[in-house]
Amino acid sequence: MSLEPYTCGVQADWIDYNGHMSEAFYVLAFGFATTAVMDALGLDEDYRSTASASLYTVEAHVRYLDEVSLGATLEITTVIAGSAAKKLHLAHEMHVDGSLVATEEILGLHVDTASGSTSVFPPEITATIASHEHRTPDWSGRSISA
Repeated sequence: MSLEPYTCGVQADWIDYNGHMSEAFYVLAFGFATTAVMDALGLDEDYRSTASASLYTVEAHVRYLDEVSLGATLEITTVIAGSAAKKLHLAHEMHVDGSLVATEEILGLHVDTASGSTSVFPPEITATIASHEHRTPDWSGRSISA
């Protein structure tokens, strides 16, 4: 099963002094997409309040591939690049008019919010994660070098 794309429009206050979307707002849009994925996997607001648990991003890597202008519609598609008992590795691709403009991969840990410690996903969440497409894009896992 595939995750539904997340879409949003580029807002005026997202535009920087160079006339295109500022780097912080790429991350904001990717964050909104992560929240949509959490909702789809059952890690929604109700889960977070009743289970006292959530997904915490502990590492992220963004690639800025093209400029994005005011008024553009962003479509962010996401695949699960990997998962384990307490971990979720997501790979987001941001498109504008069908063109890839940015990618982000995140490593999220399932955290008991009362204790602040990692905890295993409950069986129903593990099953939901397993039911979705798992694929590692070729760009995933890159490192930064000069």
